[in-house]
Parts: sequence; C-alpha cells; structure tokens
Amino acid sequence: MSDLNSYGFGQTRSISTPQIRNRVLRNTYALLSLSMVPTVIGAWLGVAFGLNLMAGNPFLGFIVFMAVAFGFFWAIQKNKDSGLGVLLLLGFTFFMGIMMSGLIGYTLNSYRNGATLIMLAFGGTAAIFAVMATIASVSKSDFSGMGKWLMVGVLLLIVASLANIWLQLPALMLTVMVLAIAIFSAFILVDVQRIINGGETNYIMATLAIYLDVYNIFTNLLALFGVLGGDRE
Repeated sequence: MSDLNSYGFGQTRSISTPQIRNRVLRNTYALLSLSMVPTVIGAWLGVAFGLNLMAGNPFLGFIVFMAVAFGFFWAIQKNKDSGLGVLLLLGFTFFMGIMMSGLIGYTLNSYRNGATLIMLAFGGTAAIFAVMATIASVSKSDFSGMGKWLMVGVLLLIVASLANIWLQLPALMLTVMVLAIAIFSAFILVDVQRIINGGETNYIMATLAIYLDVYNIFTNLLALFGVLGGDRE
C-alpha cells in the first residue's frame, strides 16, 4: 500500500515502462489482499447475526443487491484517483462479505464437512487465480478480445440465475455454477493482462475488477462443492 501514491492512484495516462506497469500490478495485488480483510469480517458478522438479504424474497433481494452494488461502482469510479476511492472499495468488499454470509452459513449449518468445503473452495480459488494470473503474465497471446464475449456470458448467467429462482432446476443451477467458474476464471486473464499491457492504470479500478472475478469463482466453487461433495447433517 505504500506505493499507492508513488504513481498517483493511477491517472488515465499511458504507461511506457515495464517497471511502472509492474508497480501498478504490485499495488493492485496489495490492495486486493487488503480487500479480503473486510470481506472476511463482513462474512463473519453476517453469519453471526444471521444476515441474509436473499432469504425472504430472493428476487427482491437481488434487486436490492444490484442497486447497492452499482451505487458502490459509481462512487468508486468517481473517486478512483483519491484515498476515498480505497475506503469505498473496502466498504464494498465488506458489503460483499455480508452478501456471502448466507452461503457460508448454509454450508456450515447444512453439511458436516462445511468447514472443509469452505477451505477447499478457498484453495481452489487461490489455485485458479495463480494459474490464470501466471498465464496472463507470461503468455504472448492477446486475451483482450475475450472481454466482450465474457460480458455476454455474464449477462446470460444473470438471466439464467433469475429464471431459476422460479424454475428450481438442479441441472440449470449446476450449469450456471460451472459456467460462472469458467467465465470469471477467463476474466482474470483479461483483467490481469490489461494491467500488464498498460490498458488499466488505476489501482483501485483494477482491484475492483479482479476482486469481482475472485469473489464469483469462490462463491460458485463453494456452492458446487456443497452440491457434489456436501455431507448433509
């Protein structure tokens, strides 16, 4: 975090040297690591107090979640060149931790091996991130063209998830989980390479993008492990 001010918070300017690009990437990884702290705190508080926005009316909960999330996105974007942007990002990750708490609580309360499933999902997410980030760093291929197709995939996942609130089809649910893991894993390639190539010079926005990738991989891995390997109480 000490380097956050050494090149500003990442103004929109061209980056001409590998050293500065590497600094942007290091600062992004540092802020990403820091963002996990409020996520864990939010998840712990959510489990402790039984906070679950989706429990009563999943559709209404989804609408409220999207409204709050996009409010954070707008505020972070507006303040991306200041310290307030970092605080807003950490506030967003705390909110996302609370949103995750329903899944965490369900896993712990419904499966005897719930804690093991959480650790497996954490380890799997870390492994996926390490592999994808390494590929993005060393590969000579240009992954930027994947971005628009992956975004279409995300929109389709949202539609399918909303439809399954009413349809309750296990096969569709599993399909959405697997595709979400694949899509957000590919997004790591795109987002990390964009930093390396100088396409993203703002640490805060870069961290936000990669955080969302990691968050979605973890939650879908955890849900998938619960379905496939959960030992019910």
